[in-house]
Amino acid sequence: MAYRPSKKFKKTLLGSGAVVVLAALNAPAAVSFAEEKYHAYKIAQPGYRKQFGSWAEVDVPAEYRINAIHAALLHTGKVLLIAGSGNDQKNFDAGTFETILWDPARNTFKKIPTPVDFFCSGHTQLPDGRLLVAGGTARYEVLGDGVEKAGGGMRVKNESPDKAVTLKKGTVFRSPSGIEYVSKFDVTVPKAKREFEISYFKSGQMKPWETKVTAAESRVFVEARKAGPQALTTEAAQYEVVGLKGEEADNVYGLAQKLTTEKQDFQGIKGAYEFDPKAERYIPVAPMKDARWYPTLVTLGDGKVLAVSGLNDVGDVVPGDNEIYDPETKKWSRGPFRYFPTYPALFLTKGGKLLYTGSNAGYGPAEKGREPGLWDLEKNSFTKLGGLTAPDQLETSASLMLPPVQDQKVMVLGGGGVGESPKSTARTSIVDLSKDSPVFTDGPALPQGTRYLSSVLLPDDTVFTSGGSEQYRGRSGSDILKAQFYDPRTNAFTEAAEPTVGRNYHSEALLLPDGRVATFGSDPLFDDKDNTKLGTFEQRIEVFTPPYLHQAGTDRPALGEGPRELDQNGRATFRTADAGRIVKARLMRPSAVTHTTDVEQRSVELGLTKGQDGKTVTVAVPQDRTLVPPGWYMLFVADANGIPSEAKWIQVGEG
Repeated sequence: MAYRPSKKFKKTLLGSGAVVVLAALNAPAAVSFAEEKYHAYKIAQPGYRKQFGSWAEVDVPAEYRINAIHAALLHTGKVLLIAGSGNDQKNFDAGTFETILWDPARNTFKKIPTPVDFFCSGHTQLPDGRLLVAGGTARYEVLGDGVEKAGGGMRVKNESPDKAVTLKKGTVFRSPSGIEYVSKFDVTVPKAKREFEISYFKSGQMKPWETKVTAAESRVFVEARKAGPQALTTEAAQYEVVGLKGEEADNVYGLAQKLTTEKQDFQGIKGAYEFDPKAERYIPVAPMKDARWYPTLVTLGDGKVLAVSGLNDVGDVVPGDNEIYDPETKKWSRGPFRYFPTYPALFLTKGGKLLYTGSNAGYGPAEKGREPGLWDLEKNSFTKLGGLTAPDQLETSASLMLPPVQDQKVMVLGGGGVGESPKSTARTSIVDLSKDSPVFTDGPALPQGTRYLSSVLLPDDTVFTSGGSEQYRGRSGSDILKAQFYDPRTNAFTEAAEPTVGRNYHSEALLLPDGRVATFGSDPLFDDKDNTKLGTFEQRIEVFTPPYLHQAGTDRPALGEGPRELDQNGRATFRTADAGRIVKARLMRPSAVTHTTDVEQRSVELGLTKGQDGKTVTVAVPQDRTLVPPGWYMLFVADANGIPSEAKWIQVGEG
């Protein structure tokens, strides 16, 4: 559709601004100014907005602007924005950790006391509507040229079966040659394991009980007391714990293989908390066994949570020791062992297996744990899935389950090479898990190679994608100010209105209960194309209004009175004056997103029947909890034109 400026607009532009237009013949800046004015005019027109949607910046008071690293929609309709230290070493050193609660309906903000550094933690929705947040930052990375003292992981052993041992931060470990290293954190080592065995003489007579003791072990990061090459070592050695006496000194000791001045990576924490949306505060729960930084948390069909991967307390990728959180007991237990790079994208599929799309963010070797596949948790078996184009460019790619979830189709979009690779891909791929032997097949390409793409499910069964950058962390001014809609029914992209705020690393997007999409964050390395000006974190919030809301105006279908939970048959009935126009219903699970990783969101097709009086609609939710994990969902209904209602919140399963 062509758009022509009004006579008044032309007169303004060519009358009082004639000098500018004439100067434009020789001044590119003036041309740019005129183009910007016309572009602003064009995108403000009702016809444009009905076709492409529109963007608007949120007014955020200065005291509430934070480096949003994580974003989660709560069943109160508010959005939890977590910064922690916000990728700011000074904030970390000062113990300044931030969380903001934003109410998009009223555009109000509230500061939430933040107990630990949740920067680069994991999170997931729990059945009762609380948000589980686990892991975060214990120590910022130190690059090789900034490492002054040798350091690394110390394995602390305890051979006493009678008591656990806690060594405080600052404990000294002394090498056989007398070099001393200091622990940077508290560490608790459990009691050794005592096992009783019965054995027999050759004659067949029973021997007395014999005791076998297996030492317990924990890790802690240590650093040399003094700088200098004498503290460097790559040979295994046993270290005494200075200050311990007698039997305790014999039972407790350190083992280290490699203490160097190489780059020291971020280190994770074990802490876990539930955020209570009603009390609007963090509540501590049992810590994880392993420290985790950059972990993925995914809710399973029984409401328990699997925590996977992350950097541990010495900065190594957790080698495969995964954990399961029980919301009933508030405790963790051992999960199935399997290695993944950090922030792996894991989706609960029909039947209970987890699909690993290969999407991930950040850390792990290029040759390990990168192949997509189906993970059977009960058998702890992994079936690889082939067919994926550009499999070496899955880092910082986006993944999501296409709507509706019953179709069991999952899409991977964009991505780049491992680490700071300049590679990026426009590839999209789709796998249909309903097939006997599923493989990935190529979908339509993105407009260009894209990392950090935000992808959000909409209640009209389309996918909205926006932002990202072509290069690592937006280098060389490579932020992509474009947005698209993907329609699974046509397997095609169509254009959407362009955002005005660039989004790359540490950015998020999520669906709001009113049907809009909110976008947050971005953490570029540089703020200019020449890569000379260090980047600043993007603190603006920009909200996208989809075309369906512009088309509807104030005439949207609406749900009236109804329950907040399902009946014993998985049904809920709502009064409505719009029963005649409502043709479909969807449950939308609220997002909990970070680092382009959002394994929470899913769209569930519901059964729909109408009351004989024409004044009610009844929705029926699938009973399969692997399709609909327990928790709070947004219920949208829509008319034949795809115009959705505002959401009603409803709880599925036990909470």
